Amino acid sequence: MFYEIRLHGRGGQGVVTAASLLAEAAMIEGYWSQAIPFFGAERRGSPVVSYVRISDKPIRIHSSVKNPNAVIVLDEKILELQNIVSDIKNNGWLIVNTSKTEEILKYARDNLKIATVDATSIALEIGLIIAGWPVVNTSILGSFAKATKLVTLKSLEKALSNHWRNKELKLNMRALREAYNRTKILRC
Repeated sequence: MFYEIRLHGRGGQGVVTAASLLAEAAMIEGYWSQAIPFFGAERRGSPVVSYVRISDKPIRIHSSVKNPNAVIVLDEKILELQNIVSDIKNNGWLIVNTSKTEEILKYARDNLKIATVDATSIALEIGLIIAGWPVVNTSILGSFAKATKLVTLKSLEKALSNHWRNKELKLNMRALREAYNRTKILRC
């Protein structure tokens, strides 16, 4: 098994942290994994990309992901700015933070699986906000777990508990679980 994931978002949304948490959850489940951030001098709001690889064998590649099995989009507006779905492998996943569930279908090829969750609303509802921005990274990971079943909610919860304590942990756990429960599978 060799699974590649590309995460797209904006600076401040937690794209790099999401990749790290996902790689850690995979390690908790006994897989080999790596998270690779890709950013320069971006500021809050600028496009950011991170990559994750998960395998049942040691991973010898240390570069960007060209043909991912899944693309996770933390900001739906990025779909308008970049063609980020054309290189997803056949039968791969497109997982998008959006409230416009049906509108996402126009960005996807016929041979893609699609899941959506309104991670922004979840973050706002529970008060997961930093510097005025809703933090959607843990929510979108809940959606990823529900859609792909590659990692479990339990392993993601363990990864979260390794990074946060007290109020931050409670908010992120709630966001993760809410998104898992609210994820809509449009096509699988």
